[in-house]
Formats: sequence, structure tokens, C-alpha cells
Amino acid sequence: MTQTFDFGSGPVPAHRHPNGGGWVADSASVAESAYVGPDARVFDNAWVYGEAQVFEQASVYGKARVAGKARVYGEAQVFEQASVYGKARVVGKARVSGDAVVYGAARVYGFAVVYGKAEVYGKAEVYGKAVVYGAARVYGKAEVYGKAWVSGYAMVFGDARVYGDVQIFEGDHHA
Repeated sequence: MTQTFDFGSGPVPAHRHPNGGGWVADSASVAESAYVGPDARVFDNAWVYGEAQVFEQASVYGKARVAGKARVYGEAQVFEQASVYGKARVVGKARVSGDAVVYGAARVYGFAVVYGKAEVYGKAEVYGKAVVYGAARVYGKAEVYGKAWVSGYAMVFGDARVYGDVQIFEGDHHA
């Protein structure tokens, strides 16, 4: 018998994932090796594979991809065409969307937002209410936090810390 679940826009064919019991739309693709916790959701055309974990109240949807040993949890959302892989973490109420990519051992958490074609990688951290967007890159051991905004083609890398109400944009480079 076909089951349905309402992910927020009406009931769609869905099933409970065998590894964790979370709801997965039949249109999504989740590997048996992945974990989808009982309160987590994977829907639309999203993919979760490898040893990736989506748990607590997290959602992965749109055409998003979560792979490797990545973890998405809390109330975090990964959506549109965003990708999270490697050992990256997206936690809390953080959101990763657009064509953004978070990988390596990077962490995006708190209320942080990463979108557009932005990349966060290495051991970089984006947290608080920080926003990284456009084609910006945050990498190395860099930290962007507080209410900081990094946009355009800006690069924040090395041991740089960008915080407070600072805005870095276009061709700015900070190491």
C-alpha cells in the first residue's frame, strides 16, 4: 500500500527510511547507507548518499545533495541545488541554498545563511547571523560570524575572522 506524507505543499508518495525512520519522498533518492532520523525530511528531488546523516528536524529538498560523511541537523535546511559533502556540518537554523557548496570539514551553524554560488570549505566556519552569498568563498580556517556579510567575489581565508556588522563584497580578499 502506498503511503503519503505532507512535506508542506500537500501529500505526496513517501516512505520511512529504513536507516533512521525519517520521511523520504518517493521522488528523492536516499542511499541505504545514509541515515535519516525520525523527525528529519528529505523530499522533492534531493539526494542523500554515502554515510551522510540528516537528523533532528532538518530538511533536505529541492535538488540538494548531501553526501560523504556530511551531517545536517537541528532545524537546518539544505535546498535548491546546494551541496554539502565531505565531513561538513550544517547545524541549528542554518540554511544553505542556491548553488552554494559546503564541503571539507567546514561548519555552517546558528542562523547563518550561505546561498548563491558561495563556497565554504576547508575548516572554515560561518555562524551566528552571518551571510555568505554571491560567488564569495570562505575557506582555510577562516571564520565569518556575528552579523557579517560576505558577498560578490570576495574571499575570506587563512586564519581571517570577519565579524560584527562588517560587509565584505566584490573583489575583497582577506587573509
